[in-house]
Amino acid sequence: MRTIGCIAVLILAAASVGLAEQTSFNRVRVPNNKGKEIKALLTFSDNDKAIEVRPKKGQPVTVPYGEIDKCTYEYTESLSLLVRPSKTHWLQVDYHDHDAHRILVLRLHKRNYIRVLDALKAHTGIDAELFGNANKRRGDLFAKHCPRSNPATATGMRSRNK
Repeated sequence: MRTIGCIAVLILAAASVGLAEQTSFNRVRVPNNKGKEIKALLTFSDNDKAIEVRPKKGQPVTVPYGEIDKCTYEYTESLSLLVRPSKTHWLQVDYHDHDAHRILVLRLHKRNYIRVLDALKAHTGIDAELFGNANKRRGDLFAKHCPRSNPATATGMRSRNK
């Protein structure tokens, strides 16, 4: 009886591996018609083969993977009245809806922007282009997406131990 239960669990586990994957991020904001940023849920759905954005207020947006023309990531810093500068991560998805060119702009959270870019590549096969101040980013994103222009080697700094 116990072996039948184990076999059933293994069959269910194997079946779930074959199902399409879905990855969601809840620390995303999208601008509404008035330009105000609204909290949203970003989902990469392999089941529907689409990027889905569901704002807390407003209509959801669905972008099929096949309609995406390109994606662009930008990191910006802006000075505010506060003591420290404001750092913002943006993802722009350019796509076509029938014959119309459309743009979806997402503000990503500092704690999950790398995971969003990884999910974009894993689900759609599209690498986000780096734009603007993104080349000034240090750390994981810079090393991962720009290995040839590493800041340590770009300035002529080499290891002294050879």
